[in-house]
Amino acid sequence: MARDESVVPADPQAMVVVKKKTQTSRSWILIDAMGQGSMLDVDKYAIMHRVQINARDLRILDPLLSYPSTILGREKAIVLNLEHIKAIITAEEVLLRDPTDENVVPVVEELQRRLPKLSDIHQQQGDGKEYIGGQHDAEAADEDESPFEFRALEVALEAICSFLAARTYELELIAYPALDELTSKISSRNLDRVRKMKSAMTRLNARVQKVRDELEQLLDDDDDMADLYLSRKAGSVSPVSGSGAANWFATSPTNGSKISRASRASIATARFDENDVEELEMLLEAYFMQIDSTLNKLNTLREYIDDTEDYINIQLDNHRNQLIQLELFLSSGTVCLSFYSLVAGIFGMNIPYSWNDNHGYMFKWVVIVSGAFSAIMFLMITIYARKKGLIGS
Repeated sequence: MARDESVVPADPQAMVVVKKKTQTSRSWILIDAMGQGSMLDVDKYAIMHRVQINARDLRILDPLLSYPSTILGREKAIVLNLEHIKAIITAEEVLLRDPTDENVVPVVEELQRRLPKLSDIHQQQGDGKEYIGGQHDAEAADEDESPFEFRALEVALEAICSFLAARTYELELIAYPALDELTSKISSRNLDRVRKMKSAMTRLNARVQKVRDELEQLLDDDDDMADLYLSRKAGSVSPVSGSGAANWFATSPTNGSKISRASRASIATARFDENDVEELEMLLEAYFMQIDSTLNKLNTLREYIDDTEDYINIQLDNHRNQLIQLELFLSSGTVCLSFYSLVAGIFGMNIPYSWNDNHGYMFKWVVIVSGAFSAIMFLMITIYARKKGLIGS
């Protein structure tokens, strides 16, 4: 702390600015298994000591540094970097960075709502309370067997998939009308709108692609998925929490059948299999399909943009061909008029002709014949160009 105080400037206004920056960079919220949240304003060394990760992993969550979407499994924590969601998940708590951010606030609320789901049941089981319908409660607890870290991970994945899907939907609402307007009228304003929209789509496509690639990489590697089973690595009796349902079933005073107890024991044994990652695989596949659907929408939008560009290029080529045809007509007419002007210029010279005195109206026929010859020449050039396909029919 003395190190931070030594660099604070003497100017009070500057001191306030430095303090705000420090709070922003060190602001965390801790959400425990009961869904209770508490604000933390600690440095990175305190975070590293609390969750037992190294500085390189913590640097991934630094908002000032640009790191791709990452889900890392460590010995006692999951390091999660998904866009604006930067969190550290342990078997008992969640540390979420920048909880005051407008995009992070819904994630905090959802974590507080969904994390206590099994904790209340386990707390009641730990107190030794007996239920009248003990067997029914045991079956209900057995149905929801997701470990704490998986429920927290699910909230984060659901939030980021929904966030990217919402951004894609907003982009579609803007893109399709802009593209349709561009096809109907090519103007600088419409072209600029489509250009900005295409840039936004490219950036969003890259963000969605990073999340999808990270999920795909996890699904392809069973060892990486096994690293995310924090409760299993901690040696808990049940992957749900330290006071797992299997123990409660074993000591339950209810008169369950031996077959039922044997089946529960076999289920518990299957859960303890370190190579069994089916639960996490199903969770990741669900959100992989959702993010892949979002990526497909962006690819469809990209194809629509490409088709629109092709259509515009065809229109521009057509206009260019029309200009070339017009230029051909004008050039042909200029050549014909040049011949007519040449004849008129020759006979307009002050040169004596032997037939000029006796044939006063001869010049009239010269003008008529040369004009007719020029018109015939123009028609011949036009017919030749149409025959060769230089102009449209």
